[in-house]
Amino acid sequence: MNEWTHVLDFLAPPPELLSRIFTNYYFCANAFPFSLRAVSAFLDAMICSCCSLFLFFFAHTVRIYVDLAKNPIDLVSVGLADDANLYDWEILMMGPDGTLYEGGFFKARLVFPQDFPNMPPTMTFTSEMWHPNVYADGKVCISILHPPGVDEHNSQESADERWRPILGVEQILISVISMLSDPNDESPANLDAAVMWRNDRPAFKKKVRQVVRKSQEEC
Repeated sequence: MNEWTHVLDFLAPPPELLSRIFTNYYFCANAFPFSLRAVSAFLDAMICSCCSLFLFFFAHTVRIYVDLAKNPIDLVSVGLADDANLYDWEILMMGPDGTLYEGGFFKARLVFPQDFPNMPPTMTFTSEMWHPNVYADGKVCISILHPPGVDEHNSQESADERWRPILGVEQILISVISMLSDPNDESPANLDAAVMWRNDRPAFKKKVRQVVRKSQEEC
């Protein structure tokens, strides 16, 4: 610990306080559309003038949330799991039309590290999911959610396919929708699901239909 520790503590207010600030601004933007410009200006000023990485990452996450809330992508809705924690999002994803997951309403959590966007968030389905690229505990395993750089143990995955700070949450959600449409069984997270997908497609389809029906009942 050195003299800078106290300075950084001062420049990095508790996440709860900053989340409360964000909530107030976002409420104003919804209640009074003309104030959205003020919200944008506030976020720009916050990003440009912040003196700590914490404030920068927080402001970046706020901007992404506001953008997605105002311009949602098809098949996905987002919200905060806890109004006091901007780093924990609730996701509701509908199964894409024309896929085995069509008609499903799948809930998930998207949890951001405090150094986002340098490192990717993690996405975990809280609804039951049967898919080669989703672990048994619901955690999604796709390239865009893997840390930046080259994985020497996975030669099939290039650095360009992994997370990069220039990417955004929208690309993650679109990639997950694509994953539901086209499972990748070459490097599966759920080996049992991958084997069933390869060797017993009718059984796989039946299992997914059960998962879809359960998601509808729980929604």
